[in-house]
Amino acid sequence: MTGPKPLAVVGDVLLDEDIEGVATRLAPDAPAPVVDVTGDRRHPGGAGLAAALAARGGRDVVLVTALGDDPASEAVRRELSGRVRLLELPLHGTLPVKTRVLAGGRPVVRIDRGGGTPGEPDGAVREALEDAHAVLVADYGRHTAGAVRAHLEAVARHTPLVWDPHPRGDPPVPGTRIVTPNAAEALALCAGAPTSSLGAFAELGAALAERWRAVGVAVTLGDRGVLLTRPGGGTPMLIPAPFRADGDPCGAGDCFAATTVAALADGLLPEEALQRAVAEAAAFVAAGGAGNPDLWHAPAVPRPGRDPAVDAFELAEAVRTRGGTVVATGGCFDLVHAGHVGLLESARRIGDCLIVCLNSDASVTRRKGPGRPLNPAADRARVLAALGSVDAVVVFEEDTPEAVLDRLRPDVWVKGGDYSVQALPEAEVLRGWGGQAVVLPYLDGRSTTLLARRAARAAAVALKSADG
Repeated sequence: MTGPKPLAVVGDVLLDEDIEGVATRLAPDAPAPVVDVTGDRRHPGGAGLAAALAARGGRDVVLVTALGDDPASEAVRRELSGRVRLLELPLHGTLPVKTRVLAGGRPVVRIDRGGGTPGEPDGAVREALEDAHAVLVADYGRHTAGAVRAHLEAVARHTPLVWDPHPRGDPPVPGTRIVTPNAAEALALCAGAPTSSLGAFAELGAALAERWRAVGVAVTLGDRGVLLTRPGGGTPMLIPAPFRADGDPCGAGDCFAATTVAALADGLLPEEALQRAVAEAAAFVAAGGAGNPDLWHAPAVPRPGRDPAVDAFELAEAVRTRGGTVVATGGCFDLVHAGHVGLLESARRIGDCLIVCLNSDASVTRRKGPGRPLNPAADRARVLAALGSVDAVVVFEEDTPEAVLDRLRPDVWVKGGDYSVQALPEAEVLRGWGGQAVVLPYLDGRSTTLLARRAARAAAVALKSADG
């Protein structure tokens, strides 16, 4: 069992400052709102925010950026300490500070101060990039990426590289796996684009991919989702947002890029990585964006990832810590059918999270006989994890789940109505920590065995008809 893969973030760090207040009147000397300040907060922005987001869940992240001796640089160092490893380039000047004044949660004005020039990288930068399983360039037009460009060109030949571009920044290096401009950036990078239709963005993305010699360009379109294009045109892929996210969009691009590169580091395909990134970015905006105080002052509950076992145990512990109820159920789930879906939905309503304990392939074969499972464990886990009722999946090798339950220690263990609590060996295990086994109603006449027999009969009829 392995944890999340290490990655590197290269780019320009800013210090973001939000001054919050309320505006109920205009100034007497000008038609400008008067903001009565109620609070303020400061946190790393730009590549600093992207690195912090990538490090959620305990991932090892090294941030290559330019910092100086000014107060803003010191503030960034303090906030990132313990979250990411800093690998600093010298900064000739001061760190940029971007101050937003908000009234009722809406920006009234933004004030930009400071700025400097990054110095030359040393050998430690090259080593950090070579050791990473994936690299993210968070370009904010301050040319840290340009200072490290030779190292980025070398690493792009063999390591997944995601580039979040800026119209005033440096062009992505050839071979970049995914470039992630938003709609406004794509339009700015291709002057004279006529419209903002999906067709126009498909053409823009393909043209940018050709220009940059990138494997793919993913144009983020807000509520419409993300459009993935490739050099030479062809049919683009639209990945819609899972829901309309009403909230502060500040930092959504950093969340999207950080999630994409983390998913690539863990071995996901680009299309899979972008699906995850779209969902994470929507949830990020809905939670308040970069201005969400919990982002910096409270640990996030881990989300299910590439290794469902790790996430399942961490999720159970997090839910227990905050006083919630952990619910678990188990089985082979070889062909997920209506009976399974109804059971899982009912089980999720019992508590605050639902964890599915899934029999491994060898375990299913021992229980069901030769020819089973019909689907491998990785596919079965992915189908289950995609259901809205399932929060995490853990695969176990034994014939029964007592050992994995002893680690998860759920408050409630659920089985379908074709079982009795007294006949469940898990019931005794649950009592060891005060848990409870329950049986829920189950749709009659639904089972993987019946579905497989029905499919076999249908195939035989079709074959006989074809032969006739």
